[in-house]
Amino acid sequence: MESLPNYLISEEILWKMLDLETLCTMACVSKSLRFSVDNEVLPYLASLDLSNVSIDEQALYHILNRLKTVNTLTLNCQRLGDSSLLPFLAPQIQQLNLFRCSFLSSSVLNCIGANCPFLRVLTVEFADQGSPPVLFRKNVAYMLSKCRYLEDLSLKIKGTEVDSSAFQSIEFSLPRSIKFLKLKPVLENNAIHLANRLRVSKSPSSSGFVLQFLSLLLDVISDRLLVAISKSLPLLAELHLEDRPDKEPSDDRDLTNDGLHCIGSCHFLTDLSLIRSRQNYQGSFKRINDMGMFQLANTCTDLESVKLSGFSKVSDAGFASLLQSCQRLKKFEVRNAFLMSDLAFHDLIQAPCTLAEVRLLYCGLVTSETVKKLAFSRSLEVLDLCGCKSVADSCLGSISCLQRLTTLNLTGADITDSGLSVIGQGNTPISYLCLRGCKRLTDKGISFLLCGGGAIAQTLSALDLGYIPGISDNGILTIATYGREITELCIRNCFHVTDLALRALATKRWSQDRSKQLCRVDIFNCVGLSADALKLLRKPLFHGLHWIGIGKTHLTSNEDTMITEIQKERPWLTLCFHGCEMECHDGWQFHSP
Repeated sequence: MESLPNYLISEEILWKMLDLETLCTMACVSKSLRFSVDNEVLPYLASLDLSNVSIDEQALYHILNRLKTVNTLTLNCQRLGDSSLLPFLAPQIQQLNLFRCSFLSSSVLNCIGANCPFLRVLTVEFADQGSPPVLFRKNVAYMLSKCRYLEDLSLKIKGTEVDSSAFQSIEFSLPRSIKFLKLKPVLENNAIHLANRLRVSKSPSSSGFVLQFLSLLLDVISDRLLVAISKSLPLLAELHLEDRPDKEPSDDRDLTNDGLHCIGSCHFLTDLSLIRSRQNYQGSFKRINDMGMFQLANTCTDLESVKLSGFSKVSDAGFASLLQSCQRLKKFEVRNAFLMSDLAFHDLIQAPCTLAEVRLLYCGLVTSETVKKLAFSRSLEVLDLCGCKSVADSCLGSISCLQRLTTLNLTGADITDSGLSVIGQGNTPISYLCLRGCKRLTDKGISFLLCGGGAIAQTLSALDLGYIPGISDNGILTIATYGREITELCIRNCFHVTDLALRALATKRWSQDRSKQLCRVDIFNCVGLSADALKLLRKPLFHGLHWIGIGKTHLTSNEDTMITEIQKERPWLTLCFHGCEMECHDGWQFHSP
């Protein structure tokens, strides 16, 4: 390696593996590679994505100080404060994505406006810190007044009691270049004012707004809001609306069939998402039935993606109308549809099927018969049947024949070890498999899955075995030996897993050639692990680990000194004590550093 010319190393080797982790690993191999990475690759990187790791200010400075031409920056800011970002906010930044900003204040928006005038894409995910909404609005307005080329804006505030007035009057500051807008949370009245303010001019020569994508998290979705959006924003291609009402909406402040009918005025709409989430009560759109769905299907025939949640009064006929009318449909997601059954998919095989992604979550009447019909869509890449408890082994043969399927979620399904043997012998290139809560599975099923000679042993990178009482050390040892591609493993609430299994996972990356490193592990509430298992998180074990959930285990009963030492040894490792799901996607805002 030392004899190779530097230009050959940088152009033929390093530029073909531009993710930061691989580059840093290669730089440790030899002096020539270190020189090439430091001087001929890093200074010329245009894009950097650190969203998968939580780094501190010192590590961020060490990395970004070497990047001279970066214009696209994506960061996990869980351990970063305002001062961490100031040195790197510069005019050449055109795209800035800041996720999990636990300690960033809204003042960072002021700094972004002052230092990044040519910004085109901005995403910031704040944690609610209880600061006055008026201060937040002031910083947002200043940033928008300076970033006049902004095309894509996503601002979210996460917390338990976020003041939804934070985005009040934002419509008066938005640059006319804006095309994609995502705001969370927003009050319904403010959203109506926003839509009216962004009204598209009918004159072709007008220099008004041309909004194409709108995503809002609201206190309530109503007919008034849908009327305002359909009249003001007829050029919308994507509309995502979600609400979380704290009580049953009144008749005049709810979404009805009339509101659904208004969506048909958006003739360019290809992506529609309408979600009613739960907050303090079981929520659903009780004033929408099959008639509203018929109207939507008849007026929005060009839809390519549909996501619906909380439509408890819509039956098979309503959902079937969408599947039959929208001939270009590629993504279909329905959640909490208590009246949906196999009949909704009865005629699916009689028409050309373009579905690539199907998610049927907590639809209790859906059975294996639906899955068999969906399997006729050879373009299927994602199949999510979370909470469909009537799905059983009989459909797994159909699934195992899908040549493009990469994501399969069977949470709570009635499958057995014999069913896993069918998948383990099939040709399906599954990379993500969720078997959470499949209580009839045992260690033997894991062996069938990974040792069956099928494609999945070579493609599986993420496996969820949470809440399965039949999983013990033997199953984990099988994963450690044969799950060579697995980088993400969830075994939360597997009570029979002990230190022996965790040690196998911690050390197998040394002994197995061509095995990938475990990056994320969830052992929440694995009560069979002892306090001594915390030592397995010390270097050099678990090389490459970025995140591990250890809440409600004996590992947290150890002295704080050992945890502190681990955090000093591994500043890029996140130890989650709170019971969050993988990588703290929905719990980071409550964390301390």
